[in-house]
Amino acid sequence: MSEPESESQESIAVVLPDGSELDVDAGATVEDCAYEIGPGLGRDTVAGKLDGDLVAREEPVYDGAELEIVTDQSEAYLRVMRHSAAHCLAQAVERQFDDVKLAIGPPTDEGFYYDFDDLDVDEDDLETLEDEIEEIVEADYDIEREEVSIEEARDRLEQRDEPYKLELLEEFAAEGETVTFYSQGEWEDLCAGPHVDSTGEIGAVELLEIAGAYWRGDETNPMQTRIYGTAFEDESDLEAFLERRREAAQRDHRKIGREMDLFSIQDVTGPGLPLYHPPGKTVLNELSEFVRELNGEAGYDYVETPHVFKTDLWHRSGHYENYKDDMFVFDVGDDEFGLKPMNCPGHAAIFQDHSWSYRDLPIRYAEDGKVYRREQRGELSGLSRVWAFTIDDGHLFVRPDQIEQEVEQILEMIFTVLETFDLDYEVSLATRPEKSVGSDEIWERAESILESVLEESKMDYEVEEGDGAFYGPKIDFGFEDAIGRVWDGPTVQLDFNMPERFDLTYVGEDNEEHRPVMIHRGIYGSYERFFMVLIEHFEGNFPLWLAPEQVRVLPISDDNLDYAREVASEFEGFRIEVGDRDATLERKIRAAHDDRVPYQIIVGDDEEEAGTISVRDRFERQEYDVDIDAFRAHLEAERDEKRTEPNFLQ
Repeated sequence: MSEPESESQESIAVVLPDGSELDVDAGATVEDCAYEIGPGLGRDTVAGKLDGDLVAREEPVYDGAELEIVTDQSEAYLRVMRHSAAHCLAQAVERQFDDVKLAIGPPTDEGFYYDFDDLDVDEDDLETLEDEIEEIVEADYDIEREEVSIEEARDRLEQRDEPYKLELLEEFAAEGETVTFYSQGEWEDLCAGPHVDSTGEIGAVELLEIAGAYWRGDETNPMQTRIYGTAFEDESDLEAFLERRREAAQRDHRKIGREMDLFSIQDVTGPGLPLYHPPGKTVLNELSEFVRELNGEAGYDYVETPHVFKTDLWHRSGHYENYKDDMFVFDVGDDEFGLKPMNCPGHAAIFQDHSWSYRDLPIRYAEDGKVYRREQRGELSGLSRVWAFTIDDGHLFVRPDQIEQEVEQILEMIFTVLETFDLDYEVSLATRPEKSVGSDEIWERAESILESVLEESKMDYEVEEGDGAFYGPKIDFGFEDAIGRVWDGPTVQLDFNMPERFDLTYVGEDNEEHRPVMIHRGIYGSYERFFMVLIEHFEGNFPLWLAPEQVRVLPISDDNLDYAREVASEFEGFRIEVGDRDATLERKIRAAHDDRVPYQIIVGDDEEEAGTISVRDRFERQEYDVDIDAFRAHLEAERDEKRTEPNFLQ
């Protein structure tokens, strides 16, 4: 009599990038799935992505997972290779230095880093470490993955006296019964992977810089030594990256800010708290006036709210429960207060203070509002990440039937800014984050409206799942600067939740109370970050209308100084200086060029006799015998039209 057939193994399905489903046995790995698709793909598999997360090819898949196979032809391959390069760095460090403690070494968008404790290293050591990495790569060690129990992993790490790895192990222990080590030659590391097959597959590597970093990003933890590096598949890609990096260093807004006396951030005043010097404040005033004009045309009323509120307001708005760790909070008597991290609750409180009819809506409030967010000190960087910054804020209270029209108007304002500064951009629709307030129905409705506006505008955009604000979805713009970097910029956010929390109402046509919808919008995003973008985008060579000093008059000799001052008086309304210091004309011209002044007016005996001027621009083009009135008329047009480049001498 024949044996009964055993029950078939349970089957699960994964979703492939083309939307099709692949049925595999439960317990199948990423690599197993690749072989199911085809033996060639199986052999070429380096790693995988499960629901967007990069994982080792040995990682088991699960039912319903979105699976992408990563080969050496995939975009994600570079990230895998860089992770392996980080391991080579750590191996090189342990070969060169004794008693070093390993922390973490992940890949990044531009390369990788590894954090070490008990490491005394300086820039002069980087070349030695690079040579050691090159030896490790040339040795072509197999990179081997080993799965071990938590207990065995703990024993290994205790024997090696690796306190930071042991701390990580306790987190891994909460997720499963085993962990993985990766080894290459004599060296191994606790790591989830993924990695390439051997060190010989790592291409061109360069170590970039040394910095300090708190363990786990917490300033109460020990400060560690972080070594940054990058890796590419070939030398040409590495050299192109290094050239972009050199260009970025040349454009660094902190460097240019010092050269042009725009701003400073001083230890004595506190971290992340910029001081704007007269030239920098001049630029900010022009930016503010531009937004004020746009807001005036769009029907906004300006309001003002204080820098600090009782935390009762933040409890009501939901910020306290969702944002307290990022707030500056303090007690005054029996009351708790907080510096405002956002302007929106104050604007909601203003709206709440009135009775409104449906005829009154939309109500549009604007404020250049200073806000404060307690970023970790290690995250602060020039004007791009600060504790105190100003938002060109706008909040609208609208009827549901007005949402699309108002969002479209806001997008028109944003495009006016993009075109004025000649900035490229990226657009994304950010959906509900894990930490949020409001019902599923509210979120679905809000996301649907923003998606509809984007589709009707025929705008290219990406969906950023889970990247919305805690109170609503948003459309985000990223500014792309002159060397292709993208920075956070304008935003449009729908909010069905704050009106509920503040019990905001208006009386409808049916004489019943209705709930308005709140729209949050910023045209620049924040002045600080936008200022930083403009400094680096223009390399400090601001358009005429923004330039702290627009024109400098240079007398050829002291004999022409009175005429130079007379000429300057003809340009009332412009920021104009007379270069009256004792120097040769060549040095005066060089100083004006270094100070990034758009135009120089040069006057000597010939110009004084003829009652004319010579004009030189920042591109070192020069024209002689120029009529003063004609040049003034040109400057007025260039300023008022907000042209991005001087164009008198084209």
